[in-house]
Amino acid sequence: MNLIYTIVKVLLSSIVLVAVSEISKRSTFMGSILASIPLVSLLAIIWLYIDTKDTAQIASLSSGIFWLVIPSLVFFIVLPVLLKRSLNFWLSLAISLALTIIAYFIMLFILKKSGIQL
Repeated sequence: MNLIYTIVKVLLSSIVLVAVSEISKRSTFMGSILASIPLVSLLAIIWLYIDTKDTAQIASLSSGIFWLVIPSLVFFIVLPVLLKRSLNFWLSLAISLALTIIAYFIMLFILKKSGIQL
């Protein structure tokens, strides 16, 4: 039964990602709306609740997501800037990801110094 449950989670999660991708092909506006909804976070919270029923763990996960959304914004700021400057897509993607990773490390350092535990 555990294997079936895991397969259902993978299939439902995959369907959501593919749906966003397909909708984005037709309308970047609608795709942007769907992608901006914290679907991955929502699914993770739902799966965690179903698996554990531990609301304290869900609250901790939600808090961690909040703090780590901030450095993830670097990606969405840098990527369009680089692409608008006609930089190669793959290079733009790599630079954006690298800067986002650096931003995550900076945020983790700031959180640790501030006494905020994830």
